[in-house]
Amino acid sequence: MNSTKTPAGSKFVALDQAICRARIVLGVVTLASMYVDPTVGGFLGIGKSALIAVFGYLLYGIAIYLAMRRGFPGHHWLWASAVLDVLFATAITTVTEGATSPSFAFFLFAIVAAGYWSNFRGTLLIASVCVTMYLIAIAYGPDQPPNLYLMRAGYLAIAGYLITFVGEQRTKFEQQVREMEAMAERENIARFLHDGYIQALAGVNLRIESCRDMLKSAQPQLALAELTDLQSRIDHEYDRVRAYVRALADARPGLATERFAGFDTNFSVRADFVARGLIVEQVLLIALEGIRNTCRHGRAQQAALSMLKAETSIRVNLDDDGIGFEENATPPWTIASRVDEFGGRLTISKGGSSGAHLQIDLPVA
Repeated sequence: MNSTKTPAGSKFVALDQAICRARIVLGVVTLASMYVDPTVGGFLGIGKSALIAVFGYLLYGIAIYLAMRRGFPGHHWLWASAVLDVLFATAITTVTEGATSPSFAFFLFAIVAAGYWSNFRGTLLIASVCVTMYLIAIAYGPDQPPNLYLMRAGYLAIAGYLITFVGEQRTKFEQQVREMEAMAERENIARFLHDGYIQALAGVNLRIESCRDMLKSAQPQLALAELTDLQSRIDHEYDRVRAYVRALADARPGLATERFAGFDTNFSVRADFVARGLIVEQVLLIALEGIRNTCRHGRAQQAALSMLKAETSIRVNLDDDGIGFEENATPPWTIASRVDEFGGRLTISKGGSSGAHLQIDLPVA
C-alpha cells in the first residue's frame, strides 16, 4: 500500500494500469465461472440480471483502462474508480447472492485496489463501506433470507482489515529499507570523498605552500613549473568529480560507488611494522594511493606491495608489471608530498624488469 496519494502522470501509472488490467481479468473470469456454475441453472444458465451486472463491470473495466492509457488527468478518478468498484460489487451481490456468488471477490478487489493508492485510513474507510453495502445488498435481496449469508459480512470485514493492516506494515517496512539504503549510500559517498578528493585537496595545499617557498627563495621558474603541473592535476580531479556527480545523478545501481578503475590488478600484500598512529596512517594512505595509481594508470595485471620495518624507517615497496614510468617522469605528487612532509625518501627504480617500481622510506621517529 502507498501511504501517499498518487498524482496523474506519476511513476505509479504503470501500477495503475496493472490494476485496471486485473479488473478486466476479474470480469472475464467471473463471466466464465458463472456460465458453468450448476447452481444458476447449469451450463449457459446465467440469469439476465447477473449477465448485465457482470458484463457492465467488464465494460467499465475496459473503459477505465483505455482512459488510463490515454493519460486521463486528475486524481479524482482514483476515488471515482473506488466508488464504482463498490457499487458494481453491490449490484452483483444483489443479483447473484447465493451459495456460489462471486460478489465476495469483487468487494475484496475494491479494497485491494484502493490500498495501492490510498493511505491506511482511506483503505479502512473503503473496507467499511464495502461491508455496509454488502449488508444492505443481502438485507434487500429478493430471493434469500437476510440472515442466511450474514456471516459473510463479518468475514469480509476481517479480510478487509487484514489487507489494510498488512499493507500498512509493508509500507512502513519498505520505508525503513529505503532509509537504510540511503544511509549506506551516504556512507559510501562520504568514504569515497574522504579517501579521494579530500586527500587530493590536502596535497594541493602542500604544493601551494611549496610554491610560496620557491617564490620567497627567488625561484619563479620552479614555482611556475610547479603551478603548471598543479593546474593539470586539478583539471584531472575536476573531471573525476564531474564524472562522479553525473554518475550519482544517473542513479544506476553500482555506478555511484564506481572507482573508475581501468584494470582489475591482482595485488600481493605484505605488512609487518610497528610505528606511531600518525606514521601508520601516512604509510597506509601512501599505499592506498599507490594501489589506485596502479589500477587507474599502470595497466598492470600483477602487483606486489610490501610495508616492512627497515632499521630506523618503514620501507614501502610497490612493484607491478604495467607500463611503468616514462623517462624522466616525476613521482606521483600525492605520494611525493606525503613523503616530503614526513622527511622520507622516494625512489623510482628503473631496474631491468618492466613496470613501475617505487621504494619509499619513512622515518619512524
